[in-house]
Amino acid sequence: MATQIKSHSNTIIGAIAGDIIGSAYECDSPKSTSFKLLRPEATFTDDTVQTIAIADSLLNKKDFAKNLSEYGKNYPDRGYGKNFSEWIHTQSLLPYNSFGNGSAMRVSPVGFMYDNLEKVIKIAKQSAEVTHDHLEGIKGAQAIAAAVFLARIGKSKHDIKNFIIHTFVYDLDFTINSIRSTYTYDDSCQNTVPQAIVAFLESTDYENAIRLAISLGGDSDTLACMTGGIAAAYYKEIPAGIIDFASARLPAEFVNIINAFDLKINE
Repeated sequence: MATQIKSHSNTIIGAIAGDIIGSAYECDSPKSTSFKLLRPEATFTDDTVQTIAIADSLLNKKDFAKNLSEYGKNYPDRGYGKNFSEWIHTQSLLPYNSFGNGSAMRVSPVGFMYDNLEKVIKIAKQSAEVTHDHLEGIKGAQAIAAAVFLARIGKSKHDIKNFIIHTFVYDLDFTINSIRSTYTYDDSCQNTVPQAIVAFLESTDYENAIRLAISLGGDSDTLACMTGGIAAAYYKEIPAGIIDFASARLPAEFVNIINAFDLKINE
C-alpha cells in the first residue's frame, strides 16, 4: 500500500475514486448532496477491479476476457454480480447476454486511451461484449467511453449531451433533483448510464459530480464510478485529498497500473 498515485493523475483514478467513495453509500444514500464524502469504511469494489483489468489489457495488449477473469479470481469478494462470478471460473469464457452496468463501469480507460472517437466506440464494444453482449450492455459501455473521450478533448457539455442523445438514444432531459426521491436500486445500463451522465452534466467540479451521483441512491458506487470517469476527463482536476484517499485503499499493483496508464496517456 506504500505506492502512491501521482498527484497530477486525472485519468482512470476519476472512476476508481468514485467507486471507492460510493461504496460507503451503496443502498444507503442520504438522498442529498450533503454527506461526509470520505468515510473510513470506503473500499474498492468490482468496479475498480474491472477498470484496472481493462486498463491493463489496453496497456499490455492482453485479451479482455482472460484478463477480466484473472483479475476477478485474484481479487474475490468485491461485490461481483452472480453471472460474472460464475463466468470467471468457466473455461470457455463465453458472454452471457447481460445488459448490466458492469460493462459501463469498467470502460473509462478506453475513453482515455485513444484519440479517435470511432476507435473509442469500437474498442468499447469489444471490451463489453466479452461478457455483456446484449445490445444494451454494449450501448452503455460505448456511451460512457464516448462521453469520457469527448470530455477529454474539450467538447462542451452541450455537445456531449447532444452526441449521447442522438447516437445512443438515451433520454437525458431530466434533472437529478427531479428523480432523486423516487430513484431506486437498478444495476442495468438502461437505468444507470443516463443517470450517471446527467450527474456529470449538472456538476460544477469533480467532487460535486460524485456527490450528485451518490445522492441518487441505489447502485451508488457504480453510478459514481461512471460519473467520476467523465468528470475527471472534463475537469482535469481531482482534489489531491481524494486521490490520496483512494490511493491508500488500493493494492500496489493497482496503483502501479494507474501510474503506468497516466504515463502512457501523457507521453
